[in-house]
Amino acid sequence: MCNFKFKSGELSVSLQTSMSTVKQHCELVYKHFPSPKETDFVDFHVSVNPVKGYRRWLRPQVQFSFDGYEPFAPLPIEQAPAFFEWGLNWCIANNTNQYLIIHAAIVEKNGYGVLLPGTPGSGKSTLCAALVCQGWRLLSDEMALLSITDGLIYPAPRPISLKNQSIQIIKQFSSEAVFGDIIPDTTKGNIAYMCAPKVSVISQMIPVVPAFIVFPHYRANSETKLTPLAKSRAFMTLAENAFNFNILGSVGFEVMADLIDKVECYDFSYPDLISALNGINDIVAKHEKE
Repeated sequence: MCNFKFKSGELSVSLQTSMSTVKQHCELVYKHFPSPKETDFVDFHVSVNPVKGYRRWLRPQVQFSFDGYEPFAPLPIEQAPAFFEWGLNWCIANNTNQYLIIHAAIVEKNGYGVLLPGTPGSGKSTLCAALVCQGWRLLSDEMALLSITDGLIYPAPRPISLKNQSIQIIKQFSSEAVFGDIIPDTTKGNIAYMCAPKVSVISQMIPVVPAFIVFPHYRANSETKLTPLAKSRAFMTLAENAFNFNILGSVGFEVMADLIDKVECYDFSYPDLISALNGINDIVAKHEKE
């Protein structure tokens, strides 16, 4: 049994697994992440192990457990590394209410934090991965952790999940991007995880001031279009993308409202990755000149 521990920002994770595929996955994608100190509180004790009984021989399956609780049905054993990542996403989204948790990628350049909320097919993760390959700091590909006490976004960098054709797009975009093995035939298609750059891990304890919210929309054969978004519309759309907005109640409302008041909000449609990158970089460059 392997016990693998790492810190992602202020969050500490302890994983127990007997599976070589999960161990190899973590040793690759979390190799630059520090281990928690002996005196540190561990936020998430999780395990990923094969289902016992006849399932060991007939269509083997794997189970994810959090503090002894199994929140999901077992999955095919080939999907064990992805199951760990998905399960950890669930743990963070459901157990870190010191933050307003927004389903969005969050990257930073020159002190400007950019939130990229996204629904499936929006191109959020592909755009996030490409920005990171260009030198932007990765805070998270999945969840923006907005502190309810100081309004800053706290990093929790982890590998970026890419699906299907996005995997090859980023491999062709950057020869320096490091990927784990492709996990085929999941409910989301083929998945591969891109390692977070070492520089993002080194700076993972440094929060960022949010400056922009950009709602990306990949639309093939369309024109690049960056449109200022009304703050009322941005608030409603962002609230729909927050995991614990209702749980936090009035606190969540106030934190979200304060965020919207402070940032510039845009709706962004683009036909290809290069157009998307130019658009995001231009937003920051224009702001720096003003």
